[in-house]
Amino acid sequence: MKKCLILAASLCTTPAFAEDALNLSASTRVRYENIEGQPRVGFNESDALFSVRNILTGEYRTGNWQFEAELYDSRAYGAVDGTPLSTADVNAFELVQAYIGYEARGAFGSGTKFNVQAGRFMLSLGSRRLVSSDDSRNTTNGYTGVRADIGLRDGLSATLIYALPQVRLPDGRSDLVRNRIQMDRESFDLVLWGGLIGQKRPSARDGIELSFYHLDERDSADLATRDRALSTAGFRIYRDAAPGSISYESETMYQFGSISAALTPAAPQLDVSAWFTHLELGYSLDRAWAPHVSLEFDYASGDGRGTKFGRFDTLFGMRRADFAPSGLYSAVGRSNLIATGVRLEVTPSKRLDAFAAYRALWLASGYDSFSTTGVRDAAGSSGRFAGHQFEARLRYWLVPKRLRLEWSALILTKGRFLETAPNAPVSGNTLYNALNATISF
Repeated sequence: MKKCLILAASLCTTPAFAEDALNLSASTRVRYENIEGQPRVGFNESDALFSVRNILTGEYRTGNWQFEAELYDSRAYGAVDGTPLSTADVNAFELVQAYIGYEARGAFGSGTKFNVQAGRFMLSLGSRRLVSSDDSRNTTNGYTGVRADIGLRDGLSATLIYALPQVRLPDGRSDLVRNRIQMDRESFDLVLWGGLIGQKRPSARDGIELSFYHLDERDSADLATRDRALSTAGFRIYRDAAPGSISYESETMYQFGSISAALTPAAPQLDVSAWFTHLELGYSLDRAWAPHVSLEFDYASGDGRGTKFGRFDTLFGMRRADFAPSGLYSAVGRSNLIATGVRLEVTPSKRLDAFAAYRALWLASGYDSFSTTGVRDAAGSSGRFAGHQFEARLRYWLVPKRLRLEWSALILTKGRFLETAPNAPVSGNTLYNALNATISF
């Protein structure tokens, strides 16, 4: 903590050596959320939580060099016994970023560039479905290692990483409730490496990406794990939205490797064979409010009764953009899921935007737990339909670039599986609301 205090103080006192060379920024987000009819196993039927996230960022540039540090202070209040409180909500006074970067233009000829950074940093790569630093959640994902970005002519680019994902601490219930300060840990017990190659011409809206990531996880002295050794290969094509035009996205990933059957050291290793696909087709109307409507389909495999482990692991991927809010809800993620739906987005003005979405939800495997709810029927006799999810969000800049208000709401009408599975909470349909206010400095 002492090192964090010294660095935070230095960010605020370092002189600006040249105009725009030193940039300081900060933000505070407060959120109140409540839920009725919790669909996840082991938590209160109804609950509420108040969270605060403060971010302080300092960046200094000189020539081709860049130095950046970013401090996150994520805290939650009002948790009681049975509240689903975790390191997704609390990570107090953490130096998530502290890196040095160097950029060389023309490294591979005219119009090319090469950028490398080393230290602690955040990552959001490609579609962010495997590697991201979540901004919607109260805490974020940090990584420690080396990243290299290569930009070539004709829109060809590549990103390579070798990183140790930061394990957020503390993770004990009592420490989380008290918002205890403890530095996150990175070690070679958890390693992520790989990258992606993409092509997108500056004048075009179409893009293509090939990606590959490998995750190695093993037990440490303090933590027993599933000893994952997972490789994930992906292919993505997309077209960005534009007024009066069709947009689309297709991404498919195949995951293979091994995982322990349980946390115990003697647990047998299982071969992994899992996959995920996202399909989206949209159209933007060229008229007031810029309405954009899209049809969406997601499939994430689940574990069955075979000899191989079939549940797709989203690694460090985001949740909010594709599925639903995290926080007290966090019921729908990229595992054992089939989701079809429609989304409508509008932007009435520069200060106001909104969307509404509907999804029908099924289990990919009737023997595995549904997505991230923990609800399971090992006999597979409770059907596969999970329910209907209705969602909406409204955001408004009360003071442009300084104060933004946000309201999110979700209704889940439970289907047969979430009502009849042996461990399904007897809590009725789900109603979730969240109010946010973000102040930027």
